[in-house]
Amino acid sequence: MALVLLQSGSQPLGQFDGLDSQVSLFKGGEVCTWGSVTYQGSDEASADVNNDGYVGTTSKMRPAVTYTLSATSKPLFLSDDGTLNYGTLFGEIVGATVGQQVSNGVVLGPSTTTGSGKVTLWDKPGLYGVTLDACDTEANGLVPTNSALVVGNPLTFTATGQLTPPSSSLAISASTTGATVVGRLAEFSPKGSLVTTPNTLVAALNSPSGDVTSVQQASMYMAVFWYNGAGGNA
Repeated sequence: MALVLLQSGSQPLGQFDGLDSQVSLFKGGEVCTWGSVTYQGSDEASADVNNDGYVGTTSKMRPAVTYTLSATSKPLFLSDDGTLNYGTLFGEIVGATVGQQVSNGVVLGPSTTTGSGKVTLWDKPGLYGVTLDACDTEANGLVPTNSALVVGNPLTFTATGQLTPPSSSLAISASTTGATVVGRLAEFSPKGSLVTTPNTLVAALNSPSGDVTSVQQASMYMAVFWYNGAGGNA
């Protein structure tokens, strides 16, 4: 669903186009890298390269952001969906999607990928969260029910950029050097929002929703982890 900025690094990269076939599919929180595409070719990135002045070359020297990864992929970034967990800044405001919400008569919208084909990339070390639906959801992946996970567990990635522990069956690993470690797991965390009041705050004795023994536990929303930067392996 989304990348969650906690104590993140500063000044993310925002000038790189997403690969045409993937740019609309980013959930946010994927590990990604630069792919190489041809100027004015069929695999060109999302910007209008035919009018950008790229002439006189057929080399694959144009970067396009991709979440298709291998064991040797570098540099490594965290993708930002640009729509959720920003309060009233980007993407969503007061619960409505950009392009559909009107503020003082002005329509807000759309997301940066829709408007420009760019993908925001976080490359600085810091504390981030990734919603669980954007992680490796296999039984031995990055899920709260994986009893093998511990605080400080190294995190790597799958071939499609999902965060996962090296022990996952989907983790990419090089035969000689092992998996590339992009961060360390801190914890699984609930959303923490009190905007919509959960049963944990309203259930009481003789309540229509049940007595205090039926109070629901807060469900886990995201994996919180320390990202070690674009180089990985820390």
